[in-house]
Amino acid sequence: MTAPAPRPRPQIGPAAWKASDLSAADWMLPVGAEQTQELAGEGPLTTLGPMLGQAATRLETGRGFVLLRALPQERFAAPEAALLRLGAVLGRPLGQGAGAIGLLESPAGGRLRLRFHADAADIVALWVLTQPPEVDPAMLVAAASVHNALMLRDRGALELLHLPYPHLLPDGSIAELPVFSSASGAFTGRYARSAIEAAQRRPEVPRLSAAQMAALDLLDMVSAEPGLALRIDVRPGDLLLFNPLLVWKRRAEAEPGAEEGRVRQAMRLLLVTTNSRAVPGGLLALDGVTNRTGG
Repeated sequence: MTAPAPRPRPQIGPAAWKASDLSAADWMLPVGAEQTQELAGEGPLTTLGPMLGQAATRLETGRGFVLLRALPQERFAAPEAALLRLGAVLGRPLGQGAGAIGLLESPAGGRLRLRFHADAADIVALWVLTQPPEVDPAMLVAAASVHNALMLRDRGALELLHLPYPHLLPDGSIAELPVFSSASGAFTGRYARSAIEAAQRRPEVPRLSAAQMAALDLLDMVSAEPGLALRIDVRPGDLLLFNPLLVWKRRAEAEPGAEEGRVRQAMRLLLVTTNSRAVPGGLLALDGVTNRTGG
């Protein structure tokens, strides 16, 4: 017997933000020469450490994201080591292919597919290397505000998004995971439509219903509505930190046949923390985390 759909409740608090309600002072932390010098050296992070502690609080119990401006890479003999050192203050790195740091590239206009998504981590750190003027800015949206907008638009579709969808995991297995959920009273939103679509290409996976597909399409549409998603004009040296359980980032993917052009490049570090909010057990499979509690 299929379990009944949960009754969604409106989400409130600082994580339920809209771009139209924010100013740069709400999410930017300027980094001075002293903090840059500390990170470039080998001594203790006397002033940068407390700043990162403040950022960690904002990620978990605040708006869910913060931008540190600016940490120019040319000031560091080994930028990758500096990013790992900074990340160690916030959590433990997760593997990305051959190592802990990946290179994220966002292409310029043309034939692009633009979707919001959530990486499988507790914290995502993006250190911007290049930002050509023709490449779109970084775009973030609050999962709680998308949830609330869907509640007003189509409660039935929202209820479907609280129920499990088949996801293809990195190890090739299939997990039934919701987009929106809560555990121990904490709201969670983790959206990975590419993993849902990949699961649908497996012959043994049941096909999604028309209503389920329509709910995903509505989610994509609502996430991109004016006033909801925040546009951040990032610069080289900016470090963007966000909690993907609360904040989703838009990803630009070039469609087949698109012309190659310039791209924004950023080093990406995925982190897991021991004090992150509890998540439903199935979500732990997305990143293999075993050192924090699932609901």
